[in-house]
Amino acid sequence: MPKARKQAAIVGGTADDIEAAFYDALQNADLEKLMACWADEDEVVCVHPGGPRLIGIGAIRVAFDAMFANGSIRAWPEGVRKIESLASSVHNVRERIEVLTEEGPREAYVIATNVYHKTAQGWRMVAHHASPGSEREALEISESPHVLH
Repeated sequence: MPKARKQAAIVGGTADDIEAAFYDALQNADLEKLMACWADEDEVVCVHPGGPRLIGIGAIRVAFDAMFANGSIRAWPEGVRKIESLASSVHNVRERIEVLTEEGPREAYVIATNVYHKTAQGWRMVAHHASPGSEREALEISESPHVLH
């Protein structure tokens, strides 16, 4: 059995568990753990900020392997918004990313949408689409009325 599939059984749980494992894998440059979060389907898709659309588990693996060659990705999901159903869950997150600059560490923001499906192996990621953000993304614009008390 391939190593990724052995670890996939460990990842387990809910869409939230898979999301936590995904960001933990990014922060630890753990390619096997990260790939275990993905569904084993031909049509999974990943788009990194400013990058091409990566289709299929092989293309996604190559891209993350290249990224991890430069070290871990210090990204934390914040402001998670979810739309859930019995077999799918869509999470829109604001990723706070630590970027090393000549002046030292700085924070950057990325807006990402993570899509999870409930598969025979449990919940797994089927899409990750990230767009460049700015400090403005630390704020949210919502149609929810504000109530004054």
